[in-house]
Order: sequence, then C-alpha cells, then structure tokens
Amino acid sequence: MQFRTNRFHIFLLGLLIAASACAEKQPEQLFIHDPVIGKDGDMYYLYSTGPGITFYSSKDLIHWVHEGRVFPGNPGWALDVAGTFNGHIWAPDILQHNGKFYLYYSVSAFGKNTSAMGVTVNKTLDPDSAEYKWEDQGIVLQSVPNRDLWNAIDSNVVIDDEGIPWMSFGSFWGGLKLVKLNDDLISIAEPQEWYSIAKRERSVLIDDTDSGPAALEGPFIFKKNGYYYLFLSWDKCCRGKDSTYKIMIGRSKNVTGPYLDKSGKDMAKGGGTLLLAGDENYYALGHNSAYTFDGKDYLVFHAYEVADNGRQKLKILEMNWDEDKWPVIDKSELNKYRSVLIK
Repeated sequence: MQFRTNRFHIFLLGLLIAASACAEKQPEQLFIHDPVIGKDGDMYYLYSTGPGITFYSSKDLIHWVHEGRVFPGNPGWALDVAGTFNGHIWAPDILQHNGKFYLYYSVSAFGKNTSAMGVTVNKTLDPDSAEYKWEDQGIVLQSVPNRDLWNAIDSNVVIDDEGIPWMSFGSFWGGLKLVKLNDDLISIAEPQEWYSIAKRERSVLIDDTDSGPAALEGPFIFKKNGYYYLFLSWDKCCRGKDSTYKIMIGRSKNVTGPYLDKSGKDMAKGGGTLLLAGDENYYALGHNSAYTFDGKDYLVFHAYEVADNGRQKLKILEMNWDEDKWPVIDKSELNKYRSVLIK
C-alpha cells in the first residue's frame, strides 16, 4: 500500500513539473497601457505609456520587438509643467500626414490637471533609417489648476473631410474636448474654436481642482461609413483587478458633434453605448485606438487579465459593422488574441 501511495505521489509530482515546464514555455506578452499603432512601409510600430514613450515593431500585429524609447531623456519642458515628472510619459497618439509622422504625448501630475500635451515629429518610424530623428515641437496645449475645468491629456488628432485638423482630449473634470489645430498640426488655430464632445455628471459643488466622479477619458475619433465615431473609456483604469474600464461609443456626421449613442442621446449630456467590457477572463479594458490596415478595421486597447492578477495586456481585435453601420466586436476574440514579446 505504501508503495502504491509513493507511486501516486511521484505521478502527481510529475504532472506538476510538466505543468510548470509548459507554463515556463508560454511566450511573454506585451504588458502595456494606452497602445496606438502607426504603419511605415510593411512594418507596424506600437507606442504606449511608459518611460520616454515605450515602442515596439511588428510585421504581423502579433510578434512585437521591443525597440526602446522615443525620448532618450525627457522633453525639455516637462518639469516646468509638472514638478513631479519622473520620465513617465502618458497616452501617445501617432498620425501620418504629408510625409511626416506626428507623435503626440502627455505629461501630467497624477490625479491633477497639472498637465500638457506635446508633439514630436519624424520623417520615418524606422529606427534603423538614416532619416530617423524625432524633433520635439514642445507644448501644444496645457491645463492649469484653478484656471481650467479640463485636463490636457489623452490627445487624439483627426483630419476632417475638409482637411482641417482637430485634437480631441481629456480625462475626468469637465469631460472631453475638441479643439481646432493649425495646418502645421503643432499649434492651436486662432481664433480658437472649442467643443465639448463628451461629459458625465459632475456636481457644481466639487472643487475645481478635484477630478471628481465624472470618470471618462481617452477619446479616439475614427472616420468610417460617412460618420465620425467617437470611442472613449468610462470608469477607472490602472488599478489592476480593481479596474472598471469599459469602451463606449457614439457617432456624428460632423467632427464637431454632437456625438449620439444608439439611443440618440448626446455623449456631451451623459450618453454613450457600451461597445466592449471585461468578462470572466479580464477585469476591465479600455483606452482604445482604431485603424484600417490592409482593408481590415481594428480596435486596439489594453485589458487587465484575471489569470495574471490584473496585469495589463495588449489586445488587437478585428472590428466589423452591422447593418446600421455600428461597430461590432466578437468578444470571443478577446481571449484568443495574445501578443508575443520578442526581446
């Protein structure tokens, strides 16, 4: 009997060792926040929140080579905006226009609207090219506590059907804004033209320096089907298993809005249709971008995985459209896509 028990224990030990070996062989995924993607030639480049703006390259949107950081040091103006800046740059956005790439980014004091958005410009995204050189253009827009009831982070730039560039941005406070840019894509057009494109309820009794409970951020405007689709994230990010992020959507025939959800409610008055939320495998997800690559539309975002204690993972899902021209995501794909980090 003792012999059989020992054999059983050895068998169990063998299973545990085999399972451990399989776990060790699992490729490492990309652990990132706020992913955006640009394409240069046949190569994709992904930029994310991180030290100096962390970036990666890929030929298939699955296997990603860690390329390093955009800023070897810090933007020269960062400490003047946020005295606590530690090199961690937030929420990039990448745009190709007239032969150049514009990389927008945010510097902020966490939980405050002591923030600014800057932009750096390059002729190529290929770090091996002789022409590769990021040239920082400085601050595009800045928010100041006790002056502004909006937060200058989470920028996204879209060129409208008339060729006019617009920057959407914002997090908490008085909601998400849209402002007209000059043709240089690096400065605010004069006379200034501003719009509120999404809000959630915020009491007038809350101090202006407090972010408040109106949890929404990360706008991204995507042109398709004769509409401008406004994607944004509701609720809380960056809290691992306690995150409650989800992706909401509305659309408009005009870039300036109003952006209406499926029920016809204006997103600037609390509207928004749920597009994608977490499930039993992911606590939450959000801060998305959207693209058309080689005739297919994609939704790109990060998700907090249950099996990895709420660690953030890159997700890229194909986006289809229903008969009413609203985006449709196959949620089963959420659990199938797994990025592979190549160091």
